[in-house]
Amino acid sequence: MTIAGLETVRPQAASGEVFQDPPVHQSARTEDYYATSLDHLLAELECVHLRVTAQVKRARQLHKTDEPFQGCVISEEEVDELLSRPSGSPRYAAAPEPEDWSDVLAAIERIHADIAARKSESIQRGVRLRLAELERLFALNRFEIDCLLICLASELDSRYQRLYAYLQDDVTRKRPSVDLVLNLLCPSFRDKLLQRRRFLPGAPLVDGKLLLVSEDPEDPATLLNKYLSVNERIASYLLGSDEPDFHLLSFVRCVKPEAHLEDLVLPVATKKRFSMLARGSNADQITLYFQGAYGSGRKTTAEAICRESGLGLLVVDTEGLANYQSLNFETAVRLVGREALLQRSALYWDGFEILLTDDKKLLLKILLTELRRRQNVNVTFLAGPAAWEPADELEGSTFVRVEFPRPTYDDRVQLWQAALPGHTTGEVDLSALANKFRFTGGQIRDAARSAWSSARWRDPEADRLMTAELYEACRLHSSRKLSSLGRKIKPQHNWADIVLPEDRLQQLREICNSMKYRSLVFDQWGFDRKLSLGKGLNILFAGPSGTGKTMAAEIMAGELGLDLYKIDLSTVVSKYIGETEKNLARIFAEAETSNAILFFDEADALFGKRSEVRDSHDRYANIEINYLLQKMEEHEGVVILATNFRKNMDDAFVRRLHFTVEFAFPNESDRRRIWEQIWPKETPQSPDLDLDFMARRFEVPGGNIRNIAMAAAFLAASDGGVVNMTHLLHGTRREYQKMGKVVRQGEFQ
Repeated sequence: MTIAGLETVRPQAASGEVFQDPPVHQSARTEDYYATSLDHLLAELECVHLRVTAQVKRARQLHKTDEPFQGCVISEEEVDELLSRPSGSPRYAAAPEPEDWSDVLAAIERIHADIAARKSESIQRGVRLRLAELERLFALNRFEIDCLLICLASELDSRYQRLYAYLQDDVTRKRPSVDLVLNLLCPSFRDKLLQRRRFLPGAPLVDGKLLLVSEDPEDPATLLNKYLSVNERIASYLLGSDEPDFHLLSFVRCVKPEAHLEDLVLPVATKKRFSMLARGSNADQITLYFQGAYGSGRKTTAEAICRESGLGLLVVDTEGLANYQSLNFETAVRLVGREALLQRSALYWDGFEILLTDDKKLLLKILLTELRRRQNVNVTFLAGPAAWEPADELEGSTFVRVEFPRPTYDDRVQLWQAALPGHTTGEVDLSALANKFRFTGGQIRDAARSAWSSARWRDPEADRLMTAELYEACRLHSSRKLSSLGRKIKPQHNWADIVLPEDRLQQLREICNSMKYRSLVFDQWGFDRKLSLGKGLNILFAGPSGTGKTMAAEIMAGELGLDLYKIDLSTVVSKYIGETEKNLARIFAEAETSNAILFFDEADALFGKRSEVRDSHDRYANIEINYLLQKMEEHEGVVILATNFRKNMDDAFVRRLHFTVEFAFPNESDRRRIWEQIWPKETPQSPDLDLDFMARRFEVPGGNIRNIAMAAAFLAASDGGVVNMTHLLHGTRREYQKMGKVVRQGEFQ
């Protein structure tokens, strides 16, 4: 027989294999159960072999009189045969039944009965049969299982590709078509019509992405001519592979749950509810929205629930999947759902908040619709930082929102102890770390890892962490985004460098103590329950330029071990309506999780007095100030405002301040101390330096004294290498000129 000039495969009786009984899988016959999943699969494929064998015999009887070029022309005899055939009759119905056709059907029935008995015994013995699992997970019937097996046969054994081509009268059609599968499985045309729906969208085989239905390029509109193939992931799953679908490898991660509910740092009542949920997770479909910041324990809690439920956990990178260009999002979501079933895992959609933006509303609807349809994925976790409630998208399933607050001081101490069990030196105060850095459990874990990396760099054999390494690691994991909103100032000064009246120094130390003991007062002494707002530390530094305001902020940051960020007002204030508020919102949002000190220099430009409303500009300017007042009350960190003109500050700000420190112009005694302390010990100085004269004669603040000393140092570097009075007086003259002050005759003598 030839088809379009090509010689097709025609099995000969002498070849034997096609016409002999199918090979018997020995282990399936010698035992009353299947020892492995592969034994079961091979037994099921015996029926496929019998069906194909019988159909080939019928085809050979029909085509035994074929002449050359039969595929290129239609003979009169073939036309008569087609006209005489009942409507809808399969192609090979006209062929006489093989003598052993009844034996074939009986053999298939015997094999099915034997398989059913052995399958039941295998499951009772705890043998995992993957084909049986696929049948249960996707609610497949016998017809659908046989469809899958017919398509799988050509994936496992290439001879079936040639046999399918022979049965379809075309050597190029090596994959089974819908028509061929129906002919192999349906005894009548009526049955074929009833079973067509198994290959339409929404059917388990198609909807579950078990079979791929591909169009024939020459006849794309006809369902019967469409090709069928087993999805590659399904074929590998049936053969024992648990590797996720290659489309999803970059976006999903299979987690083996190891966390225990009793080890979670959560209220006892919450853990009991999670335990009840875990025990009932196999009964009802439930979607849990875990709301909380990074590291707040959402994923660990999901792991613990899955562990107690006997499930795995499939973690999905929502943002990566939503932006994946090579795969339609709806298809991707279905592949993820299928993977969760195959892995016997709950789904955890990490970064779910990416779908809550306006431009992702369609993707959100697709995901929620799929979650509602997937009745056999019992537990789904959605994780995001903001509060969210679905409308009616999850109707018919249980939805629960669980908020994960930031850990309390006691919780943070416990988490630090768990992250650093016996690996710190005696000088490390974990309670101070817990107080100063309001970290989540994940941030504590990350900071501990970073500290260990630093310790191993210091000493490859290190088995202890130093305080400096821990504080540096904490700062690294605190202020990652604030650098785009302000300038980080590295503290260079200490208490010995600043010259202030004793009362002012004491006030600065009291501010540091307020930060050091905030957890004791708020958490342990109960003041946190008494206050809804105003839990932060708002400080005003007021005084002329150069009197030490910025230096004091540096000293406090160094004392507390926190980062100091100087907010650039040029990046905050905008002429466009609403932009200033947006910039402020970003700053305070980042500061909330950064554990850094915000330093607003020249704050009166932003925190100035509200004015009487005369036009729209006044109204919007007042809105900005009112908004800033609200953010300061809500913020629980440290905010320092520095101004040269306290009288320009709005009274409402002053009322919300916890401390106000006046930086007065230094008197002669203070100036003398500043002159003495301004010089590094390495700077060569002439014995004739008269610092008493400089302090008495020139009434300038510390900032100007620093500038004069710097100028004198550079002059000395180019003139003998030793700082003398000539250099100091010359530097002072230049500073006066810069300041615009009148230089009186004889003042520099």
